[in-house]
Parts: sequence; C-alpha cells; structure tokens
Amino acid sequence: MDGSIASRLRDTTGSISKKKTSVYQRNWLLYLMVAPAVILTLIFAYTPMYGVVIAFQNYEPWKGITGSSWIGLDNFRSLWAFKDVKQVIWNTFLISGMKIVAELVAPFIFALLLNEVRHMAFKRWVQTLVYLPHFLSWVILGGILVDLLSPSGGLVNRILGQFGVSPIFFLGDGNWFRFTVVVSNVWKEFGFATIIYLAALAGINPSLYEAAEVDGASRLQQTFYVTVPSLLPLMMVLGTLSLGNILNAGFDQIFNLYSSLVYSKGDIIDTYVYRMGLVNGQFSFGVAFGLFKSVISTVFIVISYRLAYRYGNYRIF
Repeated sequence: MDGSIASRLRDTTGSISKKKTSVYQRNWLLYLMVAPAVILTLIFAYTPMYGVVIAFQNYEPWKGITGSSWIGLDNFRSLWAFKDVKQVIWNTFLISGMKIVAELVAPFIFALLLNEVRHMAFKRWVQTLVYLPHFLSWVILGGILVDLLSPSGGLVNRILGQFGVSPIFFLGDGNWFRFTVVVSNVWKEFGFATIIYLAALAGINPSLYEAAEVDGASRLQQTFYVTVPSLLPLMMVLGTLSLGNILNAGFDQIFNLYSSLVYSKGDIIDTYVYRMGLVNGQFSFGVAFGLFKSVISTVFIVISYRLAYRYGNYRIF
C-alpha cells in the first residue's frame, strides 16, 4: 500500500516537472525576445540604485562610495534643519495639486465640447492642433513662453496693454509664476489627455441617448444626465491615480522656466535636490532628500491604487 502511494507521488512529481520543463521549452523564444529589455532595465534602472547608499554617508567624491564615512540617518535628520525644505515641500504639494485639478477639469470639459462638434473634418483638425504641444519638449516650450510672456515686448503683455493692463512679470513674480506653470502645463497636456475621455465617450451605449431623446431631453440635458454621469467614474479613477504622482510637480517644466527670483514660490523638491546636490555639491543631502521623496511617493501610490480599486474597480494585477 505504502509502495503504491510512493509510486503515485513519484509519478505526480515527475509529471509536474515535465510540465514545467515543457512550458519553458515551449516559450523559450518569448523569453529570448524579452531578455534584452530585462537586461537593459537591470543595467540602467536598477544598477544605479546602488548610488542611494551615499544618502547614509558623508560622501566625498575623491574618496568614492567605498571610501566615504558612514553617518547613518544624520542626513535625514538634518533635512528639517534647512529653512527652505518646508517651503519646498509646500510648493511641491501646491503646484502639483493645482496641476492635477486643472488636468482633470480641462480635458473633461474639452472632450464634452468636442463631442458636440458634428463637422468631422473640423473636429479632426482641432484634435490635431491641441495634440501638438504634447510632443514638444519643455526646452522648446520654455523658450517660446519666455518670449511670449516677457514684460518688455512679449505678445501677451502687448495684448494686455491694449486693455490698459500694466506689464506682468509672469516668470519673475512668485504668485504669477505658479499660475503660469499650471496654465502652461494644461496647454501642453490637455489635448493628449482628452483622448482618454473621447474613448470613454465612444463607449457610451447609444440607447441611453435614444431613451433620453424619447423622454424629451434636449441635447444639453442629455449631456448632463447621460454623458457626464458616464464619464465621472473614469474621472474619479484618473484623479485618484494622480495622487500617486503628487510629489512629481514637473522638474523639466520648472527647471526651464524658473529663476532665482521665484525660488521661494516655485522651487519644488526635484529642482531643490538638483540645486543642492549637483550645483552646491551637497551630494549626500541631495540624495537623502530625493530618497525621502521616493519613499513618500511610494506610499501615495499604494494608497491611490487601493482607493482606485475600492471606489473605481480599477486594478492592474
């Protein structure tokens, strides 16, 4: 009896082993195709992570990582000793929060308006026109904005001057700088973000509009009672997931637009880490602040994912 059970177990184990082997053998070509991507990811995304150890050192470039002394969590404790850190964190939350709200509302409204356009050629022309800024880098757009918003001869100030408005230093005044950052980011990204809402609009059941029309609903009422409720769950999911990036306020944009005049209102964590770490040579402090930001961002991502799963039934895995 015991011998029979042992024999069955050997047969079962052997069968599972053969199945596993056959799976690897059957898919070896797929593994071979994905191997370069895995290797590149390991080399360029994971290997550099070794550098975060200098956050726990008094890093001296001429001694290297192996020769620099270890100081534990001193860099993290000294974060709060810098008077600018709290202001930088507040700037990051404020600018990023304003961007999230604007990026949710602007594409939503634009998609609703574009959905009402019945002339297809005009509709495609408008879509193409608003998509274009997304494909331009902030280096190019930064140069364009500096010229457009210049207080001495910029096109925007010239137009405002026609209405008796004094020249505004959009990129040199802290409050105006935040406003400019949010508006210019919406200008660059809202066209591309509209694609998601247009795809959702295409998926709304036409019978809902037909039923509303039979009930005597006007086009505006159909929008408020059919279209908007259909898009709100998507908007909630996008907003919830955006919370995971609330500490990413846009290094490229801020770096290309700001100056020392607006450090107090426009400096965010990423630009502050760049200035302190690379420009001022405080490598350990810069890495410690960047690592602190990454840990907090991870917590926000996990929370936002759980919220999106709970309230929007959204899940990746």
